[in-house]
Amino acid sequence: MLQQLDMSSAEFLHELEKTRTFTDKVCQQFGWEYRPMHDIVEGVQLGLARHKLLYGKRFCPCYMVEPDENKPGKYKSVDDRICPCPQAINDEVPNEGKCHCGIFCTPEFVKAHS
Repeated sequence: MLQQLDMSSAEFLHELEKTRTFTDKVCQQFGWEYRPMHDIVEGVQLGLARHKLLYGKRFCPCYMVEPDENKPGKYKSVDDRICPCPQAINDEVPNEGKCHCGIFCTPEFVKAHS
């Protein structure tokens, strides 16, 4: 069942600001840039903040989150996608220039798609 959050609540807006700081730090740490499409960046940040509040982790918003049958009360994402996911770090960004969600890109990808 899909859980609802009030995206205008102080709690959500605070988490969204923390998520923006988090994604800024990810870009800085890996030498990545945001995709030059603000709606994609904003959508992924909203999804990450939502998942953090609902499930306790910034699970990738592009993949399903489900209860972890081995850990009651805990959740897991399909394909173990917690931002920044190993797939983005080790494969997607280096080989495709962007992660699956499209929020993080190489500077070369951004330059070619601006």
